[in-house]
Amino acid sequence: MKKIRVLVVDDSAVVRKVFSEELSHEQDIQVVATAPDPYVARDKIVALKPDVVTLDIEMPRMDGLTFLRKLMKYYPLPVIIVSSLTKEGGALALEAMEIGAVDVISKPGEAYSVGDMSAQLAEKIRAAAQVDMAHRARLVASQVAAAPQAKLSLSKTTNKIIAIGASTGGTEALKEVLVQLPPNTPGIMIVQHMPAKFTTSFAERLNNLCQIRVKEAVDGDSVVPGTALLAPGNFHMVMRRSGARYYVNIKSGPLVCYQRPAVDVLFNSVAAYGGANAVGVILTGMGKDGAQGMLKMKEAGARTIAQDEASSVVFGMPKEAIEAGGVDEVVSLKKIPAAILKLVEEE
Repeated sequence: MKKIRVLVVDDSAVVRKVFSEELSHEQDIQVVATAPDPYVARDKIVALKPDVVTLDIEMPRMDGLTFLRKLMKYYPLPVIIVSSLTKEGGALALEAMEIGAVDVISKPGEAYSVGDMSAQLAEKIRAAAQVDMAHRARLVASQVAAAPQAKLSLSKTTNKIIAIGASTGGTEALKEVLVQLPPNTPGIMIVQHMPAKFTTSFAERLNNLCQIRVKEAVDGDSVVPGTALLAPGNFHMVMRRSGARYYVNIKSGPLVCYQRPAVDVLFNSVAAYGGANAVGVILTGMGKDGAQGMLKMKEAGARTIAQDEASSVVFGMPKEAIEAGGVDEVVSLKKIPAAILKLVEEE
């Protein structure tokens, strides 16, 4: 088995030690070196050619964002950002992902047990190793070069609900989908694999860009037209129904498909309480999370959409959902907003 070669870049000796020790238990991952700052990291990247880099944002001599910009320009490779669980840390992590990082994880001990952190770190490294950086750059370039799309409209208000799941590459994919949706779009629930606290900054960023309201979900929030509820990091989100009212519960619980929040947890609840009133969407990401839940949604009468391979950063979750038989339509990212609105208008 060819191992995924990882370089850990962090000024904290504790983080370097924890990451190295935890990843040593993974048969398919090897930490080939660690570095306390970007200058040492630069030399080790050139010498060792790692497959994936974990990069702390806050470091001496050169901050992580500056180093990331240089790396993406001269030696692009998959980078996972390691950040503190603060509002500033969340904002910096989102900026890093716009620059070119493929994922983000919180520093050890800040929100997760070491065991949970280890499982999520390993999965994020496996996902990052599958990212074709040249393909990702082409996707970003095509989005930047594309003429601004006219905002879509919805001719009538319906009682439908929309559930969306995403992982690696999902922050940008979700933005591309949500910015096109009109203010009277049916209520939306979203699970994006992100750590605790970072989802707060992500929701605020989306809210500033979209016609609909986007907020980090709070337990008991109603699912209403014109609002998208984003599952908070490190908590599962489930949909419930009371009479004609849909609402969400935010809860803890074990990792599902190595994730918390998990797409399957949301989709399973939507299948149970939404039935044929629901539309399910699965976007770019690695792994199987969401595949079985989407199948249950379809079996309950929901209509379902998967992002296609050409527009996905990682065609893992959509592919698994398609192969499980839970997908009605496979469409490119730029066509997903129109596909959603077409389905919610159907009687």
